[in-house]
Amino acid sequence: MLEKIREGSQGPVAKIILGAVILSFALAGIGSYLGQTTEQPVAEVNGIKISQTEFNRAYQNERSRLEQQFGEYFTQIADDPNYMAQIRQGVIDRLVQQELQSQLAADLGLRVSDDSVRKTILELPYFQIGEKFNNDRYLQVIRQMNFQPDAFREYLRKDMTRSQLVSAVAGTDFALESELKSAIALQQQTRSIDYLVVNKEALAKDIEVSEQEISDYYDLNSSQFLSPELISVNYIELNASDINVESVTEDDVKAYYEQNKAQYIEPEKRRVSHILIDNSEDDDAAKEKANALHAQLEQGADFAELAESSSDDIVSAEMGGDLEWIERDVMDPAFEEAAFALENKGDFSEVVASEFGYHIIKLTDLQPQQVKAYDDVKADLRAELEQTEKVDAFYEKQTEMGALAFEISDRLDDAAEAADVEVKSTELLALNALPEPLNNPAVITALTSVDLLEDKVNSEVIELGDEHAVVVRINEHKPAATKPLTEVSEQIKTRLVNEKSSELAKSKARELFAQVQAGKSLNEVAQEQSLTVRQEAQLTRQSYTVSPAIVTQAFKMAHPADSAVVDIVDLNNGDSAIVTLKSVTDAQVAENIDAQTKQTITMAQANKNYMVFIEALKAQAELNLPLVEQAAE
Repeated sequence: MLEKIREGSQGPVAKIILGAVILSFALAGIGSYLGQTTEQPVAEVNGIKISQTEFNRAYQNERSRLEQQFGEYFTQIADDPNYMAQIRQGVIDRLVQQELQSQLAADLGLRVSDDSVRKTILELPYFQIGEKFNNDRYLQVIRQMNFQPDAFREYLRKDMTRSQLVSAVAGTDFALESELKSAIALQQQTRSIDYLVVNKEALAKDIEVSEQEISDYYDLNSSQFLSPELISVNYIELNASDINVESVTEDDVKAYYEQNKAQYIEPEKRRVSHILIDNSEDDDAAKEKANALHAQLEQGADFAELAESSSDDIVSAEMGGDLEWIERDVMDPAFEEAAFALENKGDFSEVVASEFGYHIIKLTDLQPQQVKAYDDVKADLRAELEQTEKVDAFYEKQTEMGALAFEISDRLDDAAEAADVEVKSTELLALNALPEPLNNPAVITALTSVDLLEDKVNSEVIELGDEHAVVVRINEHKPAATKPLTEVSEQIKTRLVNEKSSELAKSKARELFAQVQAGKSLNEVAQEQSLTVRQEAQLTRQSYTVSPAIVTQAFKMAHPADSAVVDIVDLNNGDSAIVTLKSVTDAQVAENIDAQTKQTITMAQANKNYMVFIEALKAQAELNLPLVEQAAE
C-alpha cells in the first residue's frame, strides 16, 4: 500500500490537490505542535489530545477569515449563537480530520525530505516579494508566529507529510476511458421534447373570491399580516475625532519629546549567520560534527561555504547561514546570549547548544543603539499630542454628558449642550433599518429595554468603539400589530386567486394528460384548448430557455421505444406542464478526450471518494468529542 501511495502522489491530480492542501494548511494554526499543556482538550483522537490552545488558534484564524469576507456584517452574523456553534464545530471537525491524517501518515512511514521542505518554503507566496523568495519577509512572518527557522521547518515537514497522504489518496483515484466517455456522453446528451404549459394566469380571470373567504383566511393567518415594530429615535453622538482642540505648540512637542526620550531609542541590532547541526536523532554525533566544523573555522575555513554545505537550517544555508538582523528577546536564550557576546564583525562563537541543536554563530554586522532625532519624530509627536487632547476632552465631555442625561432623563438638550453636539432624530423605522451609528447591537438592546420603551427615559452612555459613544431615547414607538382586514384585503384576495388558479391549472393539466394517455396527441389536445405546443429539438441539461422543472423532468424520463414518453410536471410558479419526450441523442465523444475534461471528471470522482475515505478513518478511530459549545467559551 505504501508503494502505491508514493506512486499515486506523483500524478497530476495529486499535485493539484497537494498545492491546494498546502495553501489551506500552511500558516493556519501555526505553532500548534509547540509545547505541552494541562488544559482540558477539545477532542481526543485515538488517545492523542487536541488542545484548547490549538482550537483557539484555529478558531481565531477562521473568525479572521470570516471578518475579512463579510466585513462589517460579521458583527451581526456573530450574534447568532447557532451560526457560531456551527463555525466552532467546523473547526473541531477539521482538527480531528488533520489528526487522523497525521496518525495514518505516521503508521505508513511517510516522510518529507529536506529538499522538499526547502523548495516549498522558497515557493510559498507568503514569503515572496515580487514573486521571488525574500529572506527578510520569511523571517518576519515566522517570527510573528513565534517560530524560529528550524522549528518552522519541522512544523511544515509535518504539515506536508499529512498533505502527502491526502494527495496520495486522491492521486490513486482514476477513471477508465469507458467511464470518462460515458460521463461525457451523459453530460452532453440532448433530448427532443414537445411540451405545453397550462398557465394559471389565463385561468385567474374566471376565479371569484368571496368576502367570507377573505375573512376566513385573515382569521386563520393573522400572524402573516403583522406590521413591523417601528421606532423613532432621538440621540446624541460623541466622537473624539470630531472634537476640536487648541493647536499644539512647538514648545509642547519639544517638552514631550524630552520627557519620553526613552521611547525613541532604537535598540542595538546585530546581523548574524549560523550553522545549525540537528541533534534530534543522535546528540553525541551532532555535537561531534559541530565541534569538527568549529575546528575548521579556527583553521581558516570559509563560514558561508561551511554553512551552505553542512547547516541543517536549509533556508539560511542557501544564504551562507545569514539570519539577517536580530534584536534581543527574539531568539532562543542560549543563542541570543552567544550572539550578543560577540564583539567584532567576523567573530564567531563557540559551539552553542539550544533546544534545536548545536549552533556556531558569526557576527557579520553591528548597529549600535541609536536615539531618533527630534526632527524625525516631531510630526508623529504632534499628532499624538493632539489625539491625547482629543481623548482627554472626549472623556471629560462623556462624563458630563452621561451625568446630565441621567439627571434630566426626559430630554437630551442639556446633555447635548454639555457635550457641544446636536440632538439628532430619525424617522419611524424598523429596528433592522436604523442608520449608523444606531445599527449597533448594544444600541438595539437599549432601545428594546423596558426603561426606554415604557418609561421614555434617556439611555446610559453606550460605547460604540474607541472614544465613540451615544446616548439615545425613544421619540415615538409603534409596536408590531396585526394590520386591519381592510388594509390587507386586496393582498389576501390576490393570494387566494393565485392559489385557486394554480390548483385549477394542475387539475386541468391532469385532465389533458389523461386524454393524451388515452390516445390523443399533444397537438390535438392543445388545439382543442387553444394552447400552444412548444418544441425543443436539442434540449440540454444546461438549457435556460425552458423552465428548470421541465428540463429536470425531461432528463428523468425513460428513453422512448416504439412511441413517445409523456409525463406531467408542476412548475415552481404554479403553472403545470405536459411533456412529451420524442427522442434521446447521446453526444458523440471524441476518441481523444482533452486533458481538462479528464481532469474535471477525475477530480469530481476523487473528491467524492476522499470524503468516503475520511469517514472510514473516523469510523475506525476512537474519538472523544466534548460538547462543541464548551469550546472557545
